[in-house]
Amino acid sequence: MRKKFIFVTGGVLSSLGKGVSGAAIGTLLVARGIRVTNVKMDPYLNVDPGTMNPYQHGEVFVTDDGAETDLDLGHYERFTDIDMHRRNNFTTGNIYQNVIARERQGEYLGRTVQVIPHITDEIKRLIWNAAKDVDLAIIEVGGTVGDIESLPFLEAIRQFRTDAGRDNVLFLHLTLVPYIKSSGELKTKPTQHSVKGLLQIGIQPDIILCRTDRPLPKSIREKISLFCNVEVDEVIAAQDVKNIYELPSAFHEEGLDDRVLEKLGIWAAKPRMEAWQDYLARASSALAPVRIGVVGKYVHLVDSYKSLNEALAHASVGNDAVLELVYIDAEALEPVNLLESLERVDGVLVPGGFGERGMEGKIRAITFAREAGRPFLGICLGMQLAVVEFARNVLKWSDACSREQSITSAHTVVELMNEQRTITDKGGTMRLGAWPCCLASGTLARRLYDRERIQERHRHRLEVNPLHVKDLEQGGLQICGTSPDGKLVEMIEITEHPFFLGCQFHPEFKSRPLSPHPVFLGFIAASVAFRRTRGKSDIHG
Repeated sequence: MRKKFIFVTGGVLSSLGKGVSGAAIGTLLVARGIRVTNVKMDPYLNVDPGTMNPYQHGEVFVTDDGAETDLDLGHYERFTDIDMHRRNNFTTGNIYQNVIARERQGEYLGRTVQVIPHITDEIKRLIWNAAKDVDLAIIEVGGTVGDIESLPFLEAIRQFRTDAGRDNVLFLHLTLVPYIKSSGELKTKPTQHSVKGLLQIGIQPDIILCRTDRPLPKSIREKISLFCNVEVDEVIAAQDVKNIYELPSAFHEEGLDDRVLEKLGIWAAKPRMEAWQDYLARASSALAPVRIGVVGKYVHLVDSYKSLNEALAHASVGNDAVLELVYIDAEALEPVNLLESLERVDGVLVPGGFGERGMEGKIRAITFAREAGRPFLGICLGMQLAVVEFARNVLKWSDACSREQSITSAHTVVELMNEQRTITDKGGTMRLGAWPCCLASGTLARRLYDRERIQERHRHRLEVNPLHVKDLEQGGLQICGTSPDGKLVEMIEITEHPFFLGCQFHPEFKSRPLSPHPVFLGFIAASVAFRRTRGKSDIHG
């Protein structure tokens, strides 16, 4: 089969769900036996999102090969169960960096370097590179049609259809069909204008995916068909769903995967979706309530913790539990409202983050969890601050801190390693990607993973200070996971506690709905058990 390409564009407004839609399509095609990959092209000038505030960009997702990427790659992995790589996400910054580097090396001698053809050629090269090992690539164009930043990408994919062959390229456009409450009508004009914008660039959508909060009547589909130059059965409803993992089934019922394969000339068997149906059935029948408190400083934008939220949801279904997430602002977590905020949750989770802001609130939350016997999970910074808390309140080192808090303390228990001290460039220079970890026998971590050696994804600069490890262990902090050479602390736990676990890595990046991560499975199981012991039978109780 010749290589095939689906380009997903978006119109009207951002955050319509291009990433989730592309991931859901990938799920259906993988279920039909097709080798698929997903690609995200981002129009911003940053080389990657690694230096961006989560409030600007949302979560930074990390791949096994150490790329800091757009959060949509997390959707791709969770839906398709396929690991993404550095080549699956590139930005305008990447593209210009590559082209300018070639210009400096003399590869364009005698020529004027221009957006067309040099920038568009580089975009096309990166698309081909991302698709080199698969049958079909689903490529999402970031931004919205009409954005000036997206124009080079749209021009590149217009050219790409000619390069790859018209029968091998499909343009899928996601747009909004809003319901106007005052008139009681669904409106197609935003879709018409969005498609008109694409047509002006030279792209005719093959399929129009209509985001809507209600069923799409035949009359509306016919109107969109008439004004947007597509067949009626190529106008597909993308109706809101209660659980995003319902989307593949919803698209299949709309006939989206059949239309895609027909237009690309692909024959494939019907999708095998039994495992997905089992997952959704289990999610809808779950009864055990559990309330998890996420203590962070980016809690006012849920996308800041997208993979974390999904991993907790996967593990809750795995425990037949109904999850309620309570976001607790670490900066607002002062002693006066500490008990009020934390007493009502069944488990305390302190996620990763950067900078001193909110650290003391997180430490207070960890103290509460440790002393109250509340299930606790610390991830990355959460684990580092669990070490700080233990040093302060168990070892009685009142000046214990992270290097981010002080550079003069005698007990800097979280420190920069030597290789990080000379780094001046901030982008892409942390400990990134998959690193091995060895688990100590007889520990909670070893029981959860049921193996001696694991590999998890990292994103951090600081480590537990090796100079203080012996004192921490003698004080009762169990170092249950280390790097293979034993020099770096990867996991900690407190043996006497019902569930107190910290990990230097980000286990949420490897959780999938059909295979929840063992760390989250254990944390949710402990939180459900805690709730039962205190006799709460109602999730709102």
